[in-house]
This record gives sequence, structure tokens and C-alpha cells, in this order.
Amino acid sequence: MPELPEVETIKRGLERLILRKKITRVEILNEKSWRGLDARRVLGQEIVEFDRRGKALLMKLNNNLWMMAHLRMTGQMIVVGAGEKFAAGHPDGNFTAEMPSRHTRIWFEFDDGSHLYFNDLRKFGFIKLMDELGLQEDEFLMNLAPEPWAMSEDDFWARLQRHLNSPIKAVLLDQHIIAGVGNIYADEACFLARVFPGVKVREISRETADKLLQGLREVMQASIDSGGSTMKDYVRADGTKGSYLEKFAQVFRRDGDSCKVCGAKILKTRVAGRGTHYCPECQA
Repeated sequence: MPELPEVETIKRGLERLILRKKITRVEILNEKSWRGLDARRVLGQEIVEFDRRGKALLMKLNNNLWMMAHLRMTGQMIVVGAGEKFAAGHPDGNFTAEMPSRHTRIWFEFDDGSHLYFNDLRKFGFIKLMDELGLQEDEFLMNLAPEPWAMSEDDFWARLQRHLNSPIKAVLLDQHIIAGVGNIYADEACFLARVFPGVKVREISRETADKLLQGLREVMQASIDSGGSTMKDYVRADGTKGSYLEKFAQVFRRDGDSCKVCGAKILKTRVAGRGTHYCPECQA
């Protein structure tokens, strides 16, 4: 699943490519990939606004309907037009395949002849069409907590106190507690706060909690600024990879390497069912 910086990168790329374009055709090739209102209601409408809530991408139409796209594990957004192809999401061979490919689930045609393809190898992702009320009442969106930038230190601390017996990493990954954080940035924030990801919340001091929240903001913003991570599953909207892991990552996917701070060997374990990277000295 993409993390918040990857979805933000996708949003910015698509905003540059298809904002203000009018949808002239929509084809649903897999019924389970489309949810909500009748797809025909997008015909003749322009995409007038892009937004993001946590890891969900939102596109507003000029009839005040919203399309919410969730890429889940293997979703792709591919724009083809004007002699160019732009891709975002899971970068398998579909990025270079003829469109629509065998993994295309939904596609749109615009008034300038360009196309947007929603591909999804495992069919876990979806696009959902909603009106304004549906957007406000959508269960997925309603259950999202604020993102790190929208959450105060006091609010974050109060939320932690409701989960005192949980490992801190499990809490950071819970979208009902803080939205948009995934495996990469949970590990990185824990490193910045000098806390072992498996420690129970009850052992976290207020000072450390403040450092964790600030760490989340810092690492996620750095990733957005660098175009997302360089993991094999997500790339920028122009098909090139982000550079966060290469430039900034302190622990994630660096097991066996030396810590950039103390020189100790980075280790890997499992916390909350997820592969977890940490420095045994800095995060003792």
C-alpha cells in the first residue's frame, strides 16, 4: 500500500496532467473496482480539483461529485496522451504495456484525446463516486484521524494514552489514531525520537511523544519533497523513482548497514506484524 508521501506525489503529478480536462468516456472493465454512484454521471464533467485524505486520492468534478481512488496494494494511475505516457503506482510491466492492458480495471477518455487508466493487478483498489454528502459520510474517510501536520502535540499525546499497552509502532500505523503513516515513516520517526518501535506506549514520555510527532512530520515532508520513496512498488507520476530512501533513510531497508549516527549495525525484527528496522544503540 502506498504511504502518504507517495499518494501526495501521485496527486501532484495527476493534477498537473489532467486538471480541467473533460471526461468524454468511461469504461468499467471490472465491476468490483467501481463503487458508489452510476459511472455515467462523470460524463461531460471536468476534473476541477484534486485533494488527498490520508492515503486516499480525491478528484472533484464540476457537477460537485467526487471520485475517491484508493490504490491499495497494486493500483496504478496511468495517463496517456500528447505522445507521452505518465505513470504512478505499482511499477510493473504495465507502465510500458499498450493501454488498456490486461490489468486495466477502469479507464477514462478526455476531450483532448488523452486517457487515464486505473490498473490493479490484485483488484484490491477501487474508485468510488460520491456526492458531497456521501463524501462527508464515507465510512473510510470518517474514520481517518488527522495527519501529523494537522495534529497538535497535546492531541497526539492524548491519543497515545488510550493505547498504553500497545507497541508504539502499532499505534503509529493505526489510521484511526494518526492518518497516513506507514511502515517506512514509522521506523524513521522512531529512529529520530530514539525509541525502539516495539516499546509499549506506557513507557513513552511526553518529551519522546513530541519528538515522535515532529519526526513524522520531518520524514514525511522530506519524502514528499524528494518525490516519495525508492521502493520498487511506487514511482512518481512521470515514471521516475523518488529518492527518499537513498537520500534520507536512516534505518528502513538498511539492515546490516552501519548506523549513520553511531556506527552500530542496523537490525531488522518484527513489530505489529511488520518488518521493522532499528539501531540497537541509538534506540536502546
